[in-house]
Amino acid sequence: MKQEQLNETVAFLKAAGITDPTIGIVLGTGLGKLVDEISIEKEIAYSEIPNFPQATVEFHSGKLIYGVFSGKKVLVMAGRFHVYEGYDLWEVTYGIRTMHALGIQQLLVSNAAGAINLTYKKGDLMLIEDHLNLQGGSPLAFKGANDFGNIFADMLAPYSKGINQIIKNIAKEKNIQLHEGVYASVVGPQLETRAEYRMLQILEVDAVGMSTVPEVIVAKQLNLPCAAISVLTDECDPKNLQPVDITEIIAIAGKAEPKMIAIFKELIKII
Repeated sequence: MKQEQLNETVAFLKAAGITDPTIGIVLGTGLGKLVDEISIEKEIAYSEIPNFPQATVEFHSGKLIYGVFSGKKVLVMAGRFHVYEGYDLWEVTYGIRTMHALGIQQLLVSNAAGAINLTYKKGDLMLIEDHLNLQGGSPLAFKGANDFGNIFADMLAPYSKGINQIIKNIAKEKNIQLHEGVYASVVGPQLETRAEYRMLQILEVDAVGMSTVPEVIVAKQLNLPCAAISVLTDECDPKNLQPVDITEIIAIAGKAEPKMIAIFKELIKII
């Protein structure tokens, strides 16, 4: 059933003209301006795509965009899906499986996250080098999952060391401060308590968010090299916790986004 769903989605998108993407990109909260850099060939609303989930979060636009970016054919998810929207993990990661079936060879992921490491500040970028899955489930845990690849995906290096090294080199060349750290993915949508932030500090987490990890797990099952950058939008100090303003988070993500775009633009020329 799941394979039939995916086949129907892929057939629709190929018929619509999405034929040879090489790189897939997932844009996170407040990180939509990268689309302005793309020479767009096709733009399709998720609502028009058979079996595709709908982005229900107001700051996720909900479009699949196909075009040329830095000389490469890219397929961009402008808006992603979350467990907190009521989706199961198959639905949350459906876009990754779709992009892979359409031919992407690398996956780049972005997100907005809270800084747990108190030396990291809002507006900074963090390259994810490892993660904690605190969502209480796996996107590989369903009947028939073996049909899509090995369900016992090796998570020794979920993020491509090769791509990560290129990203670090680019950031250094462009004088962009780029932290590196561990990202924890929680369900949300509520933000964390002071006790939960203390727990994450004990677990040596550097940043926390509500996405990315399920997508990366599926990428590993599909042998799809990937990298992910977090835009840090708030500072999560349990000893000095301030009320969070979602509008401010979106604004901080928007201010930091040009740094992420600069890195992705150069990276895509190379990989």
